[in-house]
Amino acid sequence: MGNSTHAVANQPPPLTGYDVFGADQALVEAVRRHAPDADAARLHALGVLAGSATAQEWGRLANAYPPVLVTHDRYGHRVDEVEFHPAWHELTRTAVGHGLAGQPWVADDPAAHVWRAAAFLTWSQVESGHGCPVSMTYAAVPALRTDPVLAAEWEPRLTATGYDGRLLAPGAKPGCLAGMGMTEKQGGTDVRANTTEAVPLAADGEYALTGHKWFCSAPMCDVFLVLAQAPGGLTCFVVPRVLPDGTRNVFLLQRLKDKLGNRSNASAEVEFDGTWARRLGEEGRGVRTIIGMVAATRLDCSLGSAALMRRAVAEATHHAAHRRVGGSALIDLPLMTNVLADLAVESEAATLVAMRLAAAYRSPDAKEQALFRIAVAVSKYWTTKRAVAVTAEAMECLGGNGYVEEGGMPRLYREAPVNAIWEGSGNVQALDVLRALRREPECLDAFLGEIGAVRGEDHRFDTAVKDFLVDLSDLEGVEARARRLTERMALLLSGAAVLRWSPPEVADAFCAGRLGGDGGLAFGTLPRGVAARAVVDRARPVVP
Repeated sequence: MGNSTHAVANQPPPLTGYDVFGADQALVEAVRRHAPDADAARLHALGVLAGSATAQEWGRLANAYPPVLVTHDRYGHRVDEVEFHPAWHELTRTAVGHGLAGQPWVADDPAAHVWRAAAFLTWSQVESGHGCPVSMTYAAVPALRTDPVLAAEWEPRLTATGYDGRLLAPGAKPGCLAGMGMTEKQGGTDVRANTTEAVPLAADGEYALTGHKWFCSAPMCDVFLVLAQAPGGLTCFVVPRVLPDGTRNVFLLQRLKDKLGNRSNASAEVEFDGTWARRLGEEGRGVRTIIGMVAATRLDCSLGSAALMRRAVAEATHHAAHRRVGGSALIDLPLMTNVLADLAVESEAATLVAMRLAAAYRSPDAKEQALFRIAVAVSKYWTTKRAVAVTAEAMECLGGNGYVEEGGMPRLYREAPVNAIWEGSGNVQALDVLRALRREPECLDAFLGEIGAVRGEDHRFDTAVKDFLVDLSDLEGVEARARRLTERMALLLSGAAVLRWSPPEVADAFCAGRLGGDGGLAFGTLPRGVAARAVVDRARPVVP
């Protein structure tokens, strides 16, 4: 017989069998810089697992077979459960077992939070949806510390590294996960418009909640932080799924959301009808109580978006290194090299900023705390938006193969917008930046100190700093310009990071393409003179 038309040629091998953490030079360097005594061996071990075919298959299956709502059992009893594919449980068990949920709070050492950020960024490249309950559990601990009694009860459960996905009494589980319920259909981000009612019970600190939550993330978690209107105003409450005696709390799952992405994770509409809850913090101070949780989840939005970008760039560079066109590898063609370099620069900047924020998050230094306060909103605004553009362009690098579900790129693209929407969309972040600039001058001082550390290193960066200062001097009608101001701050924050910590070729490409006025609006428009191939080689994962 002649040559078979079904012989497969000129196709790249799967991107598996490598160390996801170790292949990311920017991330490895960030850990050495911000947490030099961190256990790098554990990160490499997690990276090897993340790069394995087994873990990648878990990610595929968890999304191919999304969660299913089960409201009643076969006998007609209300159960209000969500069934997940076994792959979801393997992903979550791995994340919790490696300490990505509450473990850093055991020592509460800033370095532990840096290690966790690197692990979260690494493991999220396998699958993003299960990161939702992991992130909320991590974020719940500082909020729970508002009440020492509740913290003493729940913190050991949330910081444990055991996982059991069943609804059991909290004391019967090897560890617990936390969720949240803030959003209501009439208010959305405006949580002060919440109408869920909290009626005090006879026992001090206990309440009965009645109302409807429009978005309740990960409804199979063991405990939820919920906002409701108490007699004294909007208040935060702790709501367990299962009561101490093993009976189910009233937690009526009305339906699951049919979402664009994040499909492996269940997001539910929940009805409270006399649901038992305990007050967390004082009545009327619900937003202040919950704000610590919001700060941590915003950090994870930046880390999660950086993870999506890194995975997209890894796939694109890997494909281009193996795919040949006209006798040459795609990666060697000048225009493709420009595209890949542009994507790689964006990914590295996002990683550096996210890890810088992780280092500042639990720092005892007041300047670091002030920097985190404003920079986390800046990064949440910008990084989450750039993830959408990066995943789209990376998908295009794979051509038609990038557009089909089997390749995995569509899942990255669908996942990307969620981090921009969750925990306050773009306008919320930009207005929060304005609020910090107006009310907390120490935040601006810290930000200026951060970008000022590299002034004089690059003329394009220095010019951008001057333009930003001019913007600050004219605050007339600033609210309408809040997005533009926040964007400028994001570019300066990213520019400062790459100038301090990236190789010269990466820093030059960033400043030329983002600050120099000679870069285009689309990826692949870096100006001449940039060492694009060196940037690409730094970003490309090499499979042994």
